Amino acid sequence: MKSGLALWLCGGALALALPALAESPAADPATVQGLASAADYRPPKGIGFKAADFFSENVRLKAQWFYAAENEGRKLPTVIIAAGWGATAANFRQDAIDLARAGYRVMLFDYRGWGDSDGRVMLAGERPQAGRAFTAGVRELRGYIDPWEQSEDWFNAISYAVTEPMVDAGHIGILGSDLSGGHVIYVAAHEPRVKALVSQVSSVDSRPYKPYQPEPARTIAEANAAASRIAAGQAPYPADRARAPGAQGGALVGAPVGAKMVRWAPVDEAGLVTAPALFVLAQNEELFSNANNGQLACERVMGPRKMVMLGRTTHYGVYGPARQRAITAAIDWFDRYLKPPGAPTRVQVTRKEPERGACNPPPEPPKGEEDPVGAGDAPRVQDASGRYN
Repeated sequence: MKSGLALWLCGGALALALPALAESPAADPATVQGLASAADYRPPKGIGFKAADFFSENVRLKAQWFYAAENEGRKLPTVIIAAGWGATAANFRQDAIDLARAGYRVMLFDYRGWGDSDGRVMLAGERPQAGRAFTAGVRELRGYIDPWEQSEDWFNAISYAVTEPMVDAGHIGILGSDLSGGHVIYVAAHEPRVKALVSQVSSVDSRPYKPYQPEPARTIAEANAAASRIAAGQAPYPADRARAPGAQGGALVGAPVGAKMVRWAPVDEAGLVTAPALFVLAQNEELFSNANNGQLACERVMGPRKMVMLGRTTHYGVYGPARQRAITAAIDWFDRYLKPPGAPTRVQVTRKEPERGACNPPPEPPKGEEDPVGAGDAPRVQDASGRYN
């Protein structure tokens, strides 16, 4: 029998009765193998590229920069992107290329302990003497999930990006997907340099609650016990890219640290977001409730907002069959709210009153298909009164 913690990791997907899916299956980006490292990557013709290092809390992280070759030397509005649960910057290069061709400078980066970035290190033995240099063995911590650390990496990525001469520091946008779809809400709530954001298949509340977890209190107790074992030195951090139970019997790449995830709820910060926010959700989201995640965050943000509901699309479909629809919506949003007046845009931009779009719109169908009936997985927010009970 699965524990309460395992049920929480499943995201409540087994409690949802989903409509029949009308798209080809798409893989979890974290499971895609054979992607070139930043050092070995070669961009397509017409795209400029460079890899560079920056630092987050004294850990060296790797950035990958994309821009249209014709814009070499120009100061451009800039979009920063980082991956969701278990994926890396390499998974999002095509999105970066599309944005670069649309006139943006794009920075992808890997979180500490993931992809081409370094990880935190800890001493493998005792420290000989305080205050003096010494030689010691260390162990690098890699491939675990800590949303608090990852959010700090986002803040430091922005602080680094604005030092680049070709970045228009007054026009910074951020794009996150899945777990990082929640990170961008948290970051935008606390970082005024963010001028526009896009949150895809938004995971913005990892706290256990009914009906998706039958025993939320037990789930929290198990997570707290795991945190206590780590704090007491009785258990190490999760192993590099350890698998955690996922939805519908699958497995997520990367295990959470202790009780980190049961406390993570950037949806509670959404009311502080004044930057224009676009939410791109999957109608057939199978990993969690749209109503308690992207739709609720959309309702709470204070600035201009819009939601695009991708019809007949599953969570991972946003990286496969629906990827082009998702990135096109993102480009249109950044064109309207991130590019300075007079800059070329993909479509005509009408700069009138900021929009406050509906947070439960009819789903946008795949190209050439009729609009299906309904939107998301619920027209209203689920009752969370059972949370922690």
